[in-house]
Amino acid sequence: MRVVIAGAGIVGRSIARELLGNGHRVLLIDRSPAAMKITSVPDAQWLLADACEIVSLDEAELADCDVVVAATGDDKANLVVSLLAKTEYGVPRTVARVNNPKNEWLFDEAWGVDVAVSTPRLMTALVEEAVSVGELVRLFTFQQGQASMSEYTLEDGSPVLGRTVAEVRLPEDTVLVAIVRNERPLPPSPDDVLEPGDHLLFLSVPDAEAELRSILGAP
Repeated sequence: MRVVIAGAGIVGRSIARELLGNGHRVLLIDRSPAAMKITSVPDAQWLLADACEIVSLDEAELADCDVVVAATGDDKANLVVSLLAKTEYGVPRTVARVNNPKNEWLFDEAWGVDVAVSTPRLMTALVEEAVSVGELVRLFTFQQGQASMSEYTLEDGSPVLGRTVAEVRLPEDTVLVAIVRNERPLPPSPDDVLEPGDHLLFLSVPDAEAELRSILGAP
């Protein structure tokens, strides 16, 4: 898979290393000469150019890439890159970084964004998850709010404690995707009995969250 990443800062370079480690081809674009730290990701291709300009994207051969990642520190630039990737080059998949959570509402299909990742919101969720027991924590949201991943850690007194997975009636459009027990992920089966300290990972829609909280006994 060929991936073009707009923004060669810390975030962009980190994504590039992960993708290269998984066997993908990566091109990093940045308009700042100071960002051209080629030795930090030597296996990537590098391009000194403004990713918001058509001539730069032509040079990057965007029409031949599978995914564009807009990872700059400027939300406006990330939106422009995503829109151009979709409308001018027909890139199958775009992923855009949201720097300011107040701008999240802009990052949708109208701007060519398939997946929006809000770094501040994700970090907040991870902090909350690390210290929470007995609370439903939304980790991240897929596809502009149509589905979200949430985590719940079972505490003593939870209404579902000691019940099997099959006995817990979840809300519509909610799926228990994994149980993490003793630091090991388990695929949930109907006969699994829920134990104190279990971390439950759910996929659900926002409308089901209140009912899910009630079932789990979350505040």
